[in-house]
Amino acid sequence: MDLNTIKVGIFGLGHIGLPTAAILANNHINVIGIDVNPKVVDMINNEASVYFKEPYLDELLKKAIQSNYLHATTDEIKASQECNIFIVIVPTPTYDDKTADLSYVISACESIKNGLKKDDLVIIESTVPPQTGVDVIKPILEESGLKCGEDFMLAYSPERALPNNTIYEMTHNVRIIGGYNTKSADMAEKLYKNITQGEIIKVKNITSAEMIKLMENTYRDVNIALANEFALICENINVDVNEVITAANYHPRVNIHTPGPGVGGHCIPVDPYFLVELANAYDTDAKLISEARRINNSMPQHVIDILLDNILDKTSDYTVSVLGIAYKGNVDDIRESPSIKLIELLKQLELKVLVNDPYVSCDVIKSFDVECVNLDEALKSDCVILMTDHHEYINITPDMLENKFIIATRPILDADEFRKAGINYQAIGNLDEF
Repeated sequence: MDLNTIKVGIFGLGHIGLPTAAILANNHINVIGIDVNPKVVDMINNEASVYFKEPYLDELLKKAIQSNYLHATTDEIKASQECNIFIVIVPTPTYDDKTADLSYVISACESIKNGLKKDDLVIIESTVPPQTGVDVIKPILEESGLKCGEDFMLAYSPERALPNNTIYEMTHNVRIIGGYNTKSADMAEKLYKNITQGEIIKVKNITSAEMIKLMENTYRDVNIALANEFALICENINVDVNEVITAANYHPRVNIHTPGPGVGGHCIPVDPYFLVELANAYDTDAKLISEARRINNSMPQHVIDILLDNILDKTSDYTVSVLGIAYKGNVDDIRESPSIKLIELLKQLELKVLVNDPYVSCDVIKSFDVECVNLDEALKSDCVILMTDHHEYINITPDMLENKFIIATRPILDADEFRKAGINYQAIGNLDEF
């Protein structure tokens, strides 16, 4: 495989696909980015612009487009005929029953099949249930008449990148590769050496690599659920959960995560369900994983319960401001954000809901049928609910709260400072009898 002459087709130009395409193109590898959204393709080709915020990506993308090493298209079939390496980085959401929706992955592989050639390499980065590579993807690709492991190669490599630090992590993190056979893994390794300076670890097979991705995110989900359960207990005994977690983490073998209003993003709220689905297929219980999902999904309702416990005379014009609709601090990503569930619950109570988020556009905020306001206006509400730990919220002081009631779901403010100033300050894992 001569990387100077090959062409890489990347299916899916989202938060991972587009940075991957830009990094490869800046390493003088010809890349075709494929996306079903014509607006995204047009922005990339004609404006060299990014439709989401990610530090350094704009600069990388402009260089990639100007050097002609990258262009985008909606024509999946034509792209598959031109490329020699295919990377599938499309969404894998869940159905209502929480089983994996593989339709985007299957659609991409159907397109690749139509242009698959001898000695081509297909890499899956989309998060999928274990055994998807061998049970679903391989049979589709072999409909081309080519045999996996002989005529074409197949590998799986999970992405590991944190929003707002994606470029650094993609170019420095350890990369896991599982190949259908040794040749598949070796070919994928050669490509990824042009992406990451980090170590490349090759595991035994595709299914092992698929499992690793799910284990990583499920570990975090379970740990957060444990922290949230600690918080619920601490609320009953007048203990500050964040204080005791900080102290407990001084133990050399303890690493408890931070409690909060739930979990969001494209990975942690979704990936554990793939393991539950797998366990069910083999008549195995995944009780701990399922319970962790239940606990974390319940946290927005717990925030509502804290609110209702502190409202004595709710009137029809009672206003609640939600600070932050993004799922984490300092990003514009609202995917699976606990704030969205909270907003739905607030609206069901027929409260007036205002939302402030310095990273998310007002158009996006208004799409949830709420009012988009600046921070000063938000702090005038009857109740302020701090949902996201944006840097802009760290500097909120007691005198800025007009109605002296705040619920903090992230530990970025000093509870004692607010309470001494006469503020009704309630927090997950740190309630106060006001």
